[in-house]
Amino acid sequence: MKLPSAISVISGFARTTQALCSVYPAARGQAAVLFSVIVGLQYRGSRGDIYNILWAVVFGFATLNILSLAARRLEPKRRGLSFGELLAVIVVLLSVFLLGWEMLTLFHIFPIKLKR
Repeated sequence: MKLPSAISVISGFARTTQALCSVYPAARGQAAVLFSVIVGLQYRGSRGDIYNILWAVVFGFATLNILSLAARRLEPKRRGLSFGELLAVIVVLLSVFLLGWEMLTLFHIFPIKLKR
């Protein structure tokens, strides 16, 4: 029985690693979608709870983007905002506006009723 040479073992390992590296992102994405679907099907809470989770996700990502903007200001020779950074600022502003609207509705300030 002939043992494989070191070069063929290394090249076989490299091919396997390259194949795994190309398949891994797709498998990871499918696992995330599958997990989300299972959690969604098993969840028995109200619709309001789901909206609260979505609000937390939006504010979390927006906060991370704003922190990255603040860190980027420390870099020399970078001016202006990229599209993603501009989008992050717009999302934060819209979220704060909608949160304010929601709070005004919660405290019965909205809807404003005009008397005739």
